Amino acid sequence: MAQGMRPRTRPGIALALLLLCACGARPEGGSGFETSGVVVPSTGEPGSSTSSGGEGGEDSVGASHASSGGGSSTGPLLDVGSKNDLEPSQPAGCKGKIDFLFVISGITFMSDIQAQLLDAFPKFIDTIQGKFADFDYHIMVVDGDPFWGQLGCNEDCDDKCKAVGYPCDAIDTITACDQTWGGGVVFNAGSLAANKRCDIPDGRRYLIKGDPALKETFACMAQVGESGYDALGAAFAAAMSPEMNGPGGCNEGFLRDDALLFVTFVSVTPDDDSPGTPQDWAAAALAAKHDDPDAIVMFGILFQNTQEWCATSKNNRVCQLIRQFPRWSSIDCFEPDYGPGFEVATDMIEEACADFIPQ
Repeated sequence: MAQGMRPRTRPGIALALLLLCACGARPEGGSGFETSGVVVPSTGEPGSSTSSGGEGGEDSVGASHASSGGGSSTGPLLDVGSKNDLEPSQPAGCKGKIDFLFVISGITFMSDIQAQLLDAFPKFIDTIQGKFADFDYHIMVVDGDPFWGQLGCNEDCDDKCKAVGYPCDAIDTITACDQTWGGGVVFNAGSLAANKRCDIPDGRRYLIKGDPALKETFACMAQVGESGYDALGAAFAAAMSPEMNGPGGCNEGFLRDDALLFVTFVSVTPDDDSPGTPQDWAAAALAAKHDDPDAIVMFGILFQNTQEWCATSKNNRVCQLIRQFPRWSSIDCFEPDYGPGFEVATDMIEEACADFIPQ
């Protein structure tokens, strides 16, 4: 952690973890941390193929994995190689639309993989722009945090905070959506964060195809730093809620009924903090996609991970989440280069689009 930044205490998240925040109406301003109720459902496992079993639960929707997807114990997907491009025609299933969601931990230990992340951001955009040039895509980032910035500096933005680049002069510009769990990240603050508001057109909290400076703006959004928390499951479920994506919601317009959803999780920890279970978080996503598991593709960049390990882990709850779906893959967060793993994971989109029938 950078010199002078006060670490957050773990007890500070206890109350916040009881609530998953959703925007009712998009506020024009304000600085209070607002909540509007729990959005993670407690309906149990999604789908009906298998039931939860034992610690962490077993695969349900993901019990039978697609051939180009993940979840098998035959080895990492990186062994299969990657396509140079998709077919030029837009698959009829997803109508040429993809919503890319990146869920990134901001916990202290993320400093260990900052170099890989910074290197990966432009590669992710290169893949999206190259493979999906004919697609209409959205790109959004959320972090695993129910707060904004670094709490100590928010309360007393002294010289130590300023010395590490904390945006002290902008604290009074923070809106309720900046502080809402699951809201698209447009202003990161803290150690190793971008420490500036990202330039996104039209007041959106996500990018769309054709936005200017796509690489630079995505890097600004995705550089969440290491002054936050790692509750990725809760943040993901909140980002899926109708309150967040509907009229007046913080992420209004991001999640589209007729678009395939591709989710990338990045963390060095197993998410022990999110309330609920991986099955609950998966159920929130399925509810948002009309209970169609073919509408979602999952990719994890996770701690000490191999494809085989993630397929059976009872400890890493992000692994348990992504394997709820028929198409998923994962790589180790300590890989020196995330680009190839993302390239392979996005190969699953072609097959998913062929199976996904929008409601």
